[in-house]
Amino acid sequence: MDAASITRLFFLAAIWGASFLFMRVSVPAFGPVALIMFRVGIAAAFLWLAGRFFKHPLQAGRLWRHFLIIGVLNSALPFILFAYAAQSLPASLLAILNATSPLFGAAIGALWLRTPLTGAVAVGLACGLAGVTVLVGQNLALAGTSEWTAIAAGLLAPLSYSVASIYTKSRPGLATPFNNAHGSMWMATLVVLPLFLFAPIRQFPDAGDWAAVSLLGIVCTGAAYLLYFRLIDDVGPTRALSVTFLIPVFGVLWGAVFLDEAIGWHTVLGGALILTGIATTAGLFGPRRQPA
Repeated sequence: MDAASITRLFFLAAIWGASFLFMRVSVPAFGPVALIMFRVGIAAAFLWLAGRFFKHPLQAGRLWRHFLIIGVLNSALPFILFAYAAQSLPASLLAILNATSPLFGAAIGALWLRTPLTGAVAVGLACGLAGVTVLVGQNLALAGTSEWTAIAAGLLAPLSYSVASIYTKSRPGLATPFNNAHGSMWMATLVVLPLFLFAPIRQFPDAGDWAAVSLLGIVCTGAAYLLYFRLIDDVGPTRALSVTFLIPVFGVLWGAVFLDEAIGWHTVLGGALILTGIATTAGLFGPRRQPA
């Protein structure tokens, strides 16, 4: 990986790590549903402009069902779950919980796709589960059992990401990565719109709230997708997914710097266990296997 790709990787991790900060800041005024309505709507419009500029036809009429599945599982549902959790959980914890997605992916792959569960994968899943237990247990002890629904939402969101990832991998070549992002974002907007009619904006957002949701839609969603696709083209999907290891680092950093969130021993230990579990599950600590 050259210096330019490494720079893009860190920049993408910083952007996606900041998404939890922006949700934490803007969700009190917008509410979870309205916040995500603006996020996916702004991102869809941004990707439409990018598609016009780069001359990428969408082919929505032929692939709308495909885009709908990805839009629900990879955007609408997990975004709303994280926005709900952001009402009470710190941005640093949300970023770490988001990193459990590869662990869920390994477990679902073993159950759904009958992928063999190797010893390394089993150890990685156990390590990740231990990390989640440390984080959840400590936060429930500090905040009380009333926070269990927020923590459950924060764990269901990466589970939804994992299902979306496995579905997308099972449909190779059906659509380009850009069209998957573009089409699914419009479908996510259409899915969230009826919910928005029943859960409108809670209170009149100020300039800071609008700035946060605009950055969430344009930078953390639309532009981040473009940057991610560039990384896939340059270094391949496997190396591009290494951004998963960096997002919690930036999520914890932004939460501490801008929201004065405390970084306790449970955050460090739980995050380290989860990242170690992801690395073990991905086979980074063992010998590389040659592709068949």
